[in-house]
Amino acid sequence: VTSNVRELITKVKNGAFKTSEGLSFLDLRYHLLLFYLQDLTHLISVKTEGGKIKDSDALNRLVTIRTVLEKMRPLDHKLKYQIDKLVRTAVTGSLAENDPLQLRPNPENLLSKLSESEESEGEAENKTETKAAHSSGRKYVPPKIAPVHYDGDMTEADKKKAQSERQRRAALRSSVIQELRQQYSDAPEEIRDRRDFQSDRESREELHRKNYEESMMVRLNMPQHQKSVRKRSMMSMSGQLSGITNFGDITALTGGEGGQVSWQ
Repeated sequence: VTSNVRELITKVKNGAFKTSEGLSFLDLRYHLLLFYLQDLTHLISVKTEGGKIKDSDALNRLVTIRTVLEKMRPLDHKLKYQIDKLVRTAVTGSLAENDPLQLRPNPENLLSKLSESEESEGEAENKTETKAAHSSGRKYVPPKIAPVHYDGDMTEADKKKAQSERQRRAALRSSVIQELRQQYSDAPEEIRDRRDFQSDRESREELHRKNYEESMMVRLNMPQHQKSVRKRSMMSMSGQLSGITNFGDITALTGGEGGQVSWQ
């Protein structure tokens, strides 16, 4: 050990190792360890000679150095990765393949790898291709929109005639004309009887709910989907009742002006 230490000291004095750019933290730790070993060796020699170490200054220095080294341990643990990385880089000359910093983003990759002359040539080529595309006489493709009948060439009389024809066709499809046709027709009357299982089941459930609430004197909470179904049925029924006196527009068949005819 002594020969190895002397050899290292000789190399350091001769400038074989560059120690000017070292870490001060490591220098401090190594000096403290050296002082600790010196004082520890001194105390061992005193005890071997039979002396007392109770009031020795070396003992107090050992306690102080040991305390400082214990306080430096968390900082040493935090710097361990950086120190190992620097040592590995100094020995091998490159980072390890599994080093986490190898995966960090490199802003230099965002820069263009082309020179300014190549970039200007590329921009000129793009402009030339754009001009060629515009001057090549490509077929015009109109935008896709819904087709609309053109009536710009129609006169006012033709427009009124077309409007009256539309009203006449709508009047022939009205419920009033259909009922009159069925009433005065010689064909047998068609009777439709349709039973809806869903409606019957809902009616039975509603009746059962009502009887249960009246017998138990409680109010049951209705699920949200049942509330929605009841609301839709009520709106449909109100719509049918509101249009029960509306007989539709049949004035086009009598030669009158178009409009809704209803009797309240």
